[in-house]
Amino acid sequence: METILKEKNQSNKQMPLIELGGINDAAKQSIPYKINSLEKNIANGHDKYLLQIQNRRYLGNKYKLLSLLKEIVKQKCDDFCSICDIFAGTGVVGHAFNSRSIKIISNELLFSNYISLYAWLSPESYDKTKIEDVLSQLNTIKADKDNYVSENFGNRYFSLDNARKIGQIRESIEKMSLSPKEKSILLTSLLYAMDKSANTCGHYDAFRKNLDMISPIKLLLPDIKQEINESNEVFNEDANKLIRTIEADILYIDPPYNSRQYSDTYHLLENIIRWEKPTVYGKAKKMNRSNLKSMYCGKEATKAFYDLIMNAKCKYVLFSYNNMFDKGNARSNARIKDKTIIEILEKRGKVEIFEQNYKPFSTGKSRTEDHAERVFFCSIRHKT
Repeated sequence: METILKEKNQSNKQMPLIELGGINDAAKQSIPYKINSLEKNIANGHDKYLLQIQNRRYLGNKYKLLSLLKEIVKQKCDDFCSICDIFAGTGVVGHAFNSRSIKIISNELLFSNYISLYAWLSPESYDKTKIEDVLSQLNTIKADKDNYVSENFGNRYFSLDNARKIGQIRESIEKMSLSPKEKSILLTSLLYAMDKSANTCGHYDAFRKNLDMISPIKLLLPDIKQEINESNEVFNEDANKLIRTIEADILYIDPPYNSRQYSDTYHLLENIIRWEKPTVYGKAKKMNRSNLKSMYCGKEATKAFYDLIMNAKCKYVLFSYNNMFDKGNARSNARIKDKTIIEILEKRGKVEIFEQNYKPFSTGKSRTEDHAERVFFCSIRHKT
């Protein structure tokens, strides 16, 4: 069924909203996250369970927003052949638009996310049979000695057995002779496996007191559509620096909304994927993350956003932001006001706003109603 755009007067702006009766269920309601939602593939008479890119617990994951984003692009964007996802996170948005005819440029500041993006979207070829064999070998590892992971995170974020195996698997990958693509795929498999077995509610600011995630960790093969990745690019840079060196027809912007730094929330995954074995401290066992802080989480958020938009070389901008300004817990409040977003975007072109209700992630400290994810759409009319 085709989506119908409706107009709504709000803050003196005409804001086209998606009519819920005209869009599919993915946009109508929150989709329950299923970590075990794995695609089943029958090959050579054997069942193979493959990892899908959305099989991660991640704050701000845009999987539930894909239908809205696709509809906006379908109705508003003409003649495009490239999309830049400059705050890519898990990469679900770029992955959703990835095809032979569309170049995807993905960027992430966290190295752990960059490695995963490289596995899913980079054009570098790899030997799938080799990866399957190595994953099989890694899954058979019997770890009975302590290591960096078990000493710091065992009986905390993971069971002791799983922590020992994670540490030994990570060390084994580090010692292998691998191409960048091969290593990124193996590390992505490990990252997703850690996420599934972690004794947390989905982030690493804290671990649950009752250790109940004790199922043995298992690495699965990522379902990579390598044949359509041939023109893609993947970066691990500060977005405001990268924007000065790239061009794309569509720029999708999904920065952190509030004061919660992603390097604080996913420090453990970043630590293990980097494998520099730094000293960790505090009850949460965090390493030094001073070089991973985002301007979009602090007082400079508005200034950073202005700089990004003024230096963007594109035809269209899609900017995801929610309506949490001055709502709920202070740390969860959005850093940039809607009015300011509109004023900045209007310096480059015509602005429209699309909205979708959603059920936000909650740490249990605050409860607010009427949450909405907003997509600010700007058709660029001139260069700066």
